[in-house]
Amino acid sequence: MKKLILYSFTCLSLAAMLSGCSSKGGNSSSKTGIPYADRKSKKNQSGAFAVATQYKRAPGPGLIPIEGGVLVVGGSAIEVPGVEPNIYNYKRQVTVPSFYMDETEVSNTDWLEYLHWIRYNYPEDREYYYNELPDTLVWRRALSYNEPYVDNYLRHPAYRDYPVVGVSWEQASRYCEWRTSRANEFILREKGILTDYKTLAGGNTGRNNNATAAATQRPDKPFNTDAYLNGQYDDKGKNAPIDYNTKSGAATTTAGAAGATGGGRNSQPRRNATLEDGVIMQPYRLPTEAEWEYAALGLIGNTEYENINQNKIYPWNGLGVSSAKKKTRGMIQANFKRAPGDYMGVGGSLNDKGDLTVPVIQYTPNDFGLYNMAGNVNEWVNDVYRTGTFTDADAFNPYRGNYFTNKKLEDSQSGKIALDKYGNPIKENAYSGRKQTWAEKQAQTKRADSISKSTDPQGATASTSYQADQRGYRDRQNTLLNDEGVTLVNDKSRVYKGGSWNDMAYWLNPATRRFMQQDESSAEVGFRCAMTMLGAPEISTAGKRSFKNPPQKPYRVSRGK
Repeated sequence: MKKLILYSFTCLSLAAMLSGCSSKGGNSSSKTGIPYADRKSKKNQSGAFAVATQYKRAPGPGLIPIEGGVLVVGGSAIEVPGVEPNIYNYKRQVTVPSFYMDETEVSNTDWLEYLHWIRYNYPEDREYYYNELPDTLVWRRALSYNEPYVDNYLRHPAYRDYPVVGVSWEQASRYCEWRTSRANEFILREKGILTDYKTLAGGNTGRNNNATAAATQRPDKPFNTDAYLNGQYDDKGKNAPIDYNTKSGAATTTAGAAGATGGGRNSQPRRNATLEDGVIMQPYRLPTEAEWEYAALGLIGNTEYENINQNKIYPWNGLGVSSAKKKTRGMIQANFKRAPGDYMGVGGSLNDKGDLTVPVIQYTPNDFGLYNMAGNVNEWVNDVYRTGTFTDADAFNPYRGNYFTNKKLEDSQSGKIALDKYGNPIKENAYSGRKQTWAEKQAQTKRADSISKSTDPQGATASTSYQADQRGYRDRQNTLLNDEGVTLVNDKSRVYKGGSWNDMAYWLNPATRRFMQQDESSAEVGFRCAMTMLGAPEISTAGKRSFKNPPQKPYRVSRGK
């Protein structure tokens, strides 16, 4: 498994490096001839344009790459005798772009790390900590002795590698946001773009470093990716990017903890890293339903030259749930309920090795390298539930659940965004579905400023005709339900998939889908995160046919005679 991940990572890096160059190669513009800014060059002028020509694409911590492609959503659905036919699927061909997905479900240890961070950074804020606690009471049953799980499942080391449960869709989404900022902060501090961890801890007081200064200059709120990208987290380490846009004669700023003196590289003005630098990762998020189904099915292992030689019902090959391999023949390949009352098999020969959940790394991963994409726990996905989602959704990257927002401005003149007490951006409804003219933007900004003290969070866009909430777009079902007075399905109904330790094999099929309100939780539902992949969709080019591109040469202008 480690070899597979290393191989994928190497291919990713190579492909991204090749695609990251300018259109004609080199470190100068192919259209103007002007050299790009280069930290190694001694000829850089103020105002030089910097380009990340050495960008290398790679997955974030815990993720593995999933090469996208065509998927027939609902195509693997089956009918089981005695079970109501799966009326919740509409078979339709769609395309899922390449993306990243967690190798495993989020575990109890992962969630305890989240809780530890909250307790350490906000020791007096008991409400924040309480709101992020999983509901351990999901284990309670009126006629079952489950109290040991109520008290121990989340925290006891015996369950440290088991999937976290009792987490609502809302909590899972907040975890994704938190994880994004923590992972980005770690990358920036390890690279020295932010003050490095050693200096923050006071362990580096040598030349050009001042631990006391670093402690006093560090922002009073924890790092947040959006605030940092907007220039509202001022912490520049010794390797912060050089600011080539500083006007000639402007005051030189030192780099946070670097505190360099004298001339040379360390005396140059610094800036925050930007998206253009290629250092900041995309946000962690819950996968879309189409992404999850595509990744769970894992048909890439059965595909050659666009021909799928064998379809699947489950994340593994074959029509059954037991292994056909000689060494593991007859063993169950996922954690589920084989029959009413049979959760783990016979004593002395336990089949699926689990009574309730099992560790997040157990059984054989599917052809994408993902563990437990069937059984163990169901998993939240990002979509709002509707029976007709795939009838109406776009054929490319289908998804229902868009609620378009803007980051609320605190100061429209400087572009400073409003942050809550935890340093996270405050969101408000998007103003428009297109780029506004400058005059429209100024008018909208003035109007938003005039009602910024309003208690109505939608007041800033109340008079516009633009509909930011697209969850009900083309939603014939919800209109019908409302007319009949049925409210079981609404805009807070979220999809979960995959089957659990308490489900029959029918629900292990990746096409099956159920829903629950986004503020509810269950002992049978956990989650894993995903991340958007940018750039070329192909992950590995090894052994594949491709056109040969001409060698990259410096751009030359023909001056004529």
